[in-house]
Amino acid sequence: MKGSTYIRYEVLRTFRNRRFLIFSLVFPLVLFFSIAGSNRHAHLLGIPFPLYYMTGMAAWGTMIAVVSGGARIANERSIGWTRQMRVTPLPTRAYFGAKILSSYLLALLSIAALSLAGTSLGVRLSTSEWLTMIGLILVGLIPLAALGILLGHLLTVDSIGPAIGGSTSLLALLGGAYGPIFSSGVLLRLVKGLPSYWLVQAGKTALGGAGWPAEGWIVIAAWSVVLTLIATRVYRRDTARL
Repeated sequence: MKGSTYIRYEVLRTFRNRRFLIFSLVFPLVLFFSIAGSNRHAHLLGIPFPLYYMTGMAAWGTMIAVVSGGARIANERSIGWTRQMRVTPLPTRAYFGAKILSSYLLALLSIAALSLAGTSLGVRLSTSEWLTMIGLILVGLIPLAALGILLGHLLTVDSIGPAIGGSTSLLALLGGAYGPIFSSGVLLRLVKGLPSYWLVQAGKTALGGAGWPAEGWIVIAAWSVVLTLIATRVYRRDTARL
């Protein structure tokens, strides 16, 4: 199978999965309109509430989008598809590349939908600010994509759905996607060590076109490296048994 053929197949399969399409797109939109709609003129942490909440829901929706790639991996493992794929000329990097690409396309759809929703409630950013915000979100999703691959090789089809839902909801909560839960102290310093915190902060740092501080880049890079290394090791251990 050619790499381009497999990528096309994977993208189509991803967008036909109504379950994760609803969770990554519909639910964040509904929550955004129901809460931000009644607070469209309010401010939170010095920024317009619709902008803050738009970014929070984008963080939640895109996390689900990229981590859900693990559900497809778990399903393929259960039916022996991954074993079959290894006897084809398809390189391993193309297999995972297709998973990540399709997840990112779903994440971009979620960002686009929420950006339109935010605009309808008065969110106004310059072109550079939009690009900064979206770019930071996409970079911040890198460790979550590795997490999805990791879970896909650790869990079964029956257990991965609750694991994805629980982990993304918890990360979104701690990261402040639904509103900040820590304003100072040790707990705030701890949540700043989560990639989800910096996904939410993308909206705040976008004001003025500025990017993350050095701390944000270090956190995202560290999680990306660690989760990628663990996912690689788990993948090799899992395929050695098949």
